[in-house]
Amino acid sequence: MTRKITGPLKPLAAAALALAALSGPALALEPLSQERYINDRLIAARIADRIRRECPTINGRLIYAYGQARALERYALDKGYSRAQVDAFLDSKEERKRIYAVAEDYMARNGVSKGDPQSFCRLGMQEIANRTVTGSLLVAK
Repeated sequence: MTRKITGPLKPLAAAALALAALSGPALALEPLSQERYINDRLIAARIADRIRRECPTINGRLIYAYGQARALERYALDKGYSRAQVDAFLDSKEERKRIYAVAEDYMARNGVSKGDPQSFCRLGMQEIANRTVTGSLLVAK
């Protein structure tokens, strides 16, 4: 048996139904390429990877980085992205190129020069000192 809602509760009930409809699966997620939290962390990971490879006095915190990657994956799944969407995003050559380009731009704007290991070291030490996401993935030898 259903009851018809009347009186002052009718607008409130309508608003509640509208909110419920929007909060369910009908609410479209933004494309993963536009999800800022995820993209910022992938860019930071790329920067850290470049620094650890180019700077002889900085290592990557690889076990910690692996844990952060798993946490980021869990974040995406909990937010409502499917495993297939996450996998497709991570496997996309276009998305990888975009993330790498943003990372390279950041490094260039911060004084990193290809073929100059010390410029990578300077940026790495700065990231560690500033306790950035990138810095959290690095450790000085």
